[in-house]
Amino acid sequence: MENKDQYIRFDWAVKRLLRDKANFGVLEGFLTVLIGEQIRIVEILESEGNQLSAEDKFNRVDIRAKNSKGEIVIIEVQNTRELYYLERILYGVAKAITEHISLGCSYQEVKKIYSISILYFDIGRGDDYLYHGQNHFIGVHTHDRLVINTKQQDALVPKLPAEIFPDYFLIRVNEFNKVATTPLEEWIQYLKTGIIKPDATAPGLEEAREKLKYYNMDAAEKHAYDEHINAIMIQNDVLDSAKLEGRLEGRLEGRLEGREEGKEEGERQKQLEIAQKMKMDGLPIDTIVKYTGLTLEDISQL
Repeated sequence: MENKDQYIRFDWAVKRLLRDKANFGVLEGFLTVLIGEQIRIVEILESEGNQLSAEDKFNRVDIRAKNSKGEIVIIEVQNTRELYYLERILYGVAKAITEHISLGCSYQEVKKIYSISILYFDIGRGDDYLYHGQNHFIGVHTHDRLVINTKQQDALVPKLPAEIFPDYFLIRVNEFNKVATTPLEEWIQYLKTGIIKPDATAPGLEEAREKLKYYNMDAAEKHAYDEHINAIMIQNDVLDSAKLEGRLEGRLEGRLEGREEGKEEGERQKQLEIAQKMKMDGLPIDTIVKYTGLTLEDISQL
């Protein structure tokens, strides 16, 4: 594994190496490219989401940062495989808001949240590799966007709800299948393959090229990282096996159901033939119903 071109997976790096202030440039570059404005990290916030254990359920990192306007924002980066993932995102955002506002503070102190999900698993259907969601209030009849008044520096200023409510980014890493030509695509390519091309120029990747090399880790870090990768591979194998078993079971059930349906249809056809003969022989309708189990409507259509 001593390959000079091998880099650490981003999900591991963001939990370990990138928490060091000296490595903030990597994260700042990624966030700047994704969000579309200059981001400077102030600190990595401590919360239960920043656990380092292998059983870490709340796999997220909270970051306090400043945007290009000098506003403090909270950025939540999370990467975990869960069935109820949208619910998990909502919970994470709510927790980030409440964890980082002091008791008794006014609602003015609520910070803008950017929720960034790096997904290495299938979350659903969609053709793109990057999805972005914001809150907008649209007039039911007029279709206009509501602009609200909010207090800022002792004055009322108009704001769109999207400037206050969280922004959501879903990065579907496995759906990226193109040649990287933009800074964002260079980052997504690294997230998917762990490869940083020598000619990559995206902000943060130059720092990543130097600081996220596998062979720069000590023996203990390499062992922990290898165990992390093995755990991911085992998890993927288990899920893939479950999907395969589910498909096989579905096909088997389909065949059995098909056979049962075919059998029932055959029996019904036989009863219809018997009823037709009884009707041609002039037997009463109620007698035909009694001995064939068919309905009056079935017999009237013969």
